[in-house]
This record gives sequence, structure tokens and C-alpha cells, in this order.
Amino acid sequence: MNIYWDCFKTFMKIGAFTLGGGYAMIPIIESEVVEKHGWVSKEEFLDLIAISQSCPGVFAINISVFIGYKLRKIKGALCTALGTALPSFLIILLIAMFFVQFKDNKVVAAMFNGIRPAVVALIAVPTFNMARRAKITLTNCWIPILCAILIWLLGVNPIFVILGAGLGGYLYSKLIKPTES
Repeated sequence: MNIYWDCFKTFMKIGAFTLGGGYAMIPIIESEVVEKHGWVSKEEFLDLIAISQSCPGVFAINISVFIGYKLRKIKGALCTALGTALPSFLIILLIAMFFVQFKDNKVVAAMFNGIRPAVVALIAVPTFNMARRAKITLTNCWIPILCAILIWLLGVNPIFVILGAGLGGYLYSKLIKPTES
């Protein structure tokens, strides 16, 4: 089978059938690229999620580019990025063309009200799975909670939170962890 076509189809399916943005895509991407195709390991996938979140741009495109590049360099990255973006582009184009006619429709408004809670669940599940794989336990769960509070309630720039977490991890590995033997 042509790997480029396979990558394109896989990421087009992911892009077409995921509501709620990049984070809601995580379980579907993992199912396809880790479990079904074996293109990356579970550990690599967790690393790709962290890298994709750290890079500027759309999360789903970032992760698809990293996977495509790993498989077939530039051409692979182009296939996976196009596959991910094309469904959303076409759907948004259609919505934009016809939205004016449906924006006040009570059925459409009710559908969106039903979709919102499902999207929250789609984002929560991969968050808990990532926490488990990242070995976040009761003893270290204060770190993501503190980071979330700093960003959400206090308005701290996420870049400073990432830099602080990196510095804290470095200091922990150099100063505290060696003495825990």
C-alpha cells in the first residue's frame, strides 16, 4: 500500500470525525497511529503530544506534521498536514456559505448546546490518560494544578509556566533526586 495515501486517508479521517479541536483528537490519533498502524510507540506519542503543545500553531496540525515527518520526511509531513486540515477547511467553508440562513434556527442552536458538553468529555479523557502515562500521582498532582491556577486565575503567561516547570525539573534532577536513594 502507498504510505503517502495511507497517511493522508488516516489523518483525513481523524480531521473529519473529530469535534472539539486538537485535544479531542488525541484518543483517535493514538488509536490510529499507535495501536492500528504502529507508526509511533506509546512513549513517542506522549512526547509528540508535549512537543506539539509547546510549538506555535494548531495542535492537530503540529502532531500530524511530526508523525508524517517521522514516517516520510517532508512529503509525509505534507500528506498528514493536508489530510488533517482539509476536512475542517471544507466544513468551515460550507458553514460559512450557509450559516446566515441557519444562525437563528432553534434546532441548530439546540444541537450546539448538546455538542458542547460532549466536547468537554472528549478533552477530559485524553487529559486523564496523559496524566496517567506521565506518571502524575497524588504526590505530584500539585504541579499541573498549580500550573493551571497560575495560567487560568492569575493570568501568568504559559511560556513562563513552561520555562519554570523546565527549570524546576532540572533543579529537582540535580539537587533532590540524587539524594533520594
